[in-house]
Amino acid sequence: MNARTKALSGWAVLITAALVCALGGWSYAQARGDGTLSYAKARDAALADGRRHLARLNTMDGKDAGSVTAGLTAWLGSSTGALHDRLESTRKQDEVALTGSGATARGTVTDAALTALDERAGTAALIATVDVEVTERGGRAGTERRRFEATLARTGDGWKVKALDAIPVGGGA
Repeated sequence: MNARTKALSGWAVLITAALVCALGGWSYAQARGDGTLSYAKARDAALADGRRHLARLNTMDGKDAGSVTAGLTAWLGSSTGALHDRLESTRKQDEVALTGSGATARGTVTDAALTALDERAGTAALIATVDVEVTERGGRAGTERRRFEATLARTGDGWKVKALDAIPVGGGA
């Protein structure tokens, strides 16, 4: 290989490297501004917040008044809109009914999916299966499987549950 061939192959490698870098930069810029990426992030945030809040809305410690008050406060923190208003309006009755019951319930979302997401409106629809482990005062425990359909709304604190409907677990015909 003579000096001229070495120089040309060096330039070819340099130009190829510059083109690869330019193509990589262009590709990164396209992906960064992609609306699909923004939508995926919103979907993931709504799903994660919905799962967390749905578990919290199925959890309560009725051992003492302080635990019940903390649980009801957590319920209010997980809700917004009409559901929040309803929970707030029944809070006093709920405190009386739950305090001293000795029962505890712990909800665990076992599966969930968004069925709709409207980023502009700030709403989402979620379906979920929740296992609720209930322990009564006497120590008797059991697990209930519940299914829910929830409407989520985006707030300043993330996505919260705006409406919650139980879906009957089918018995089949």
